[in-house]
Amino acid sequence: MTVNKIVLFDLDHTLIPLDSDYAWGEFTTALGWTDAELFKQKNQEFYEHYKAGTLDIHAYIRFATAAVIREGATKSIAAHADFMSAIIQKAIQPQALKLVRDHQAAGDVVVIVTATNAFVTRPIATAFGVEDLIAVDLVKDETPGGTGWYTGEIAGVPSFREGKVTRVNQWLTDRGWSWETVHTTFYSDSINDVPLMEKADVAVATNPDPRLRALAEQRGWRILELFS
Repeated sequence: MTVNKIVLFDLDHTLIPLDSDYAWGEFTTALGWTDAELFKQKNQEFYEHYKAGTLDIHAYIRFATAAVIREGATKSIAAHADFMSAIIQKAIQPQALKLVRDHQAAGDVVVIVTATNAFVTRPIATAFGVEDLIAVDLVKDETPGGTGWYTGEIAGVPSFREGKVTRVNQWLTDRGWSWETVHTTFYSDSINDVPLMEKADVAVATNPDPRLRALAEQRGWRILELFS
C-alpha cells in the first residue's frame, strides 16, 4: 500500500519572514483605513499575546477584519492585490519557494495551515503554487438583503493552536485518509503550533521562536534556518 506523504507548512515567519496579517494591517493603515496610532497599539498588543501563546483568536479576528468589513469587498480585494505586489511578492524568498516545490516534485501533497484568515492568505498560498489552504475561515452575511461580505466572526473551528489538529484531521477525513494512513511532516516557527507538531510524524522547527527552539532541542526535532 502506498502511503501518501502530506507536508504541512505554517505560513507567517515559516514560509515568509513576516506576519502577513500584521503586515496587511500596517498596509491598510497606510491607506488611511484605520487610525494609525490606535491600530498600531492594538495590533502590537495582539501580536504580543500571539507570541506568548495567550491570543484570543475570536477577538483578534474581529479587530483584524474590521477595516475590510467597513471598506467593503471591491476596495478590499483591490487593496489586497496591491498588498501582494508591494509587500508579499518581495517577501517570498527563493529558498522558501524551492522548499515547497521540492516537496511537490517529490510527489508530496503540500498544505499551508495558518492561523491567519483566508482572505489575507489565499492569494499568498496561490503565489507559492499551493492549492490546499487551511486558514481561519470567515463568516459572510448571506442573509436576504445582507451585505454578502464578512461579518468579523469565524466560521467553524479556527486553525489556531489545537484547532490546527482538528482542521487537518477534517481535511484528511474529507479525502478518505487518516493520520494512520498518511505520513505527515509539519514545518513551523511558533510555540503555538506544538499541538500539530506533536501530532505529525516529523516536526521541523523552522526559523523557530525562542520557546520552540528550546523545545525542539529537547525533543530532537530538526531545526531549519530558512531565512538565515
